[in-house]
Amino acid sequence: MATPAQWLAGARPRTLPAAVVPVAVGTGAAIAEDGAIWWRALVALFVALALQVGVNYANDYSDGIRGTDTDRVGPMRLVGSGAATPRSVLAAALLCFLAAAVAGLTLVMATGAWWLLLVGLAAILAAWFYTGGSRPYGYRALGEISVFVFFGLVAVAGTTYVQVERLDWLSLAASVPVGLLACALLVVNNLRDIATDGTSGKRTLAVVLGDTRTRALYTAGLILPFVIALSLVPIRHFAVLTLVALPLVVAPIRTVRSGATGPSLIATLQQTGRLQLAFGVLFTLGLAL
Repeated sequence: MATPAQWLAGARPRTLPAAVVPVAVGTGAAIAEDGAIWWRALVALFVALALQVGVNYANDYSDGIRGTDTDRVGPMRLVGSGAATPRSVLAAALLCFLAAAVAGLTLVMATGAWWLLLVGLAAILAAWFYTGGSRPYGYRALGEISVFVFFGLVAVAGTTYVQVERLDWLSLAASVPVGLLACALLVVNNLRDIATDGTSGKRTLAVVLGDTRTRALYTAGLILPFVIALSLVPIRHFAVLTLVALPLVVAPIRTVRSGATGPSLIATLQQTGRLQLAFGVLFTLGLAL
């Protein structure tokens, strides 16, 4: 039986900035439109965190029963390590999805936008079928597209929408750099696992692109968010604050461009998460001020 510490590690807390940042940025855009509603922002944050933890457990379950987690480096794998039974990890994933659905329903009722139910259902299905089902799209080089859509466009614009109750061009623009940084996390994660994923039949985008092009993609994923944020400076002057986080790109890019592989990229994954969080905080301030 897994210990509480192992369950916590299996939830992969270092990935949680990918859930926190889009909600923060979406709320910053809502503040810019004088429409922030804080309790709705907090419920949106709960939904995002529940989905993030749920997808982490779901991936642990699906990869574990397929045997693709057996020889991996990186964070704790509950099923792959044998610390927890597949059934218990599946139950944890479903419980997280249920919690996200109930909280999301609260926002649907508050806004009266019943079409948001379809968005929520799509998010849960995307979380499950990333590695679940007989034809997981994460094994077919489509993971980055899903991350960009759901941790960028949907999460940022959706957070703004449930507060101002309209689609807003600023939140849509702000969702692009947020989505790119979320993709960068997945890219460096898959770069780290490129050797084991290739031998196990998991065709991530990193496996398809190959080592060199994946490293170039990661570099672009860290630089372009700053370019896009600066393009908003004429409208939201304080978006220039994002430049404070620019030095944080140096270490991870240097490591990736140096050809580091396997366990050597674990620290880079952590650095990418810190960059994402710092950029998100500064971008939120830049939109809100």
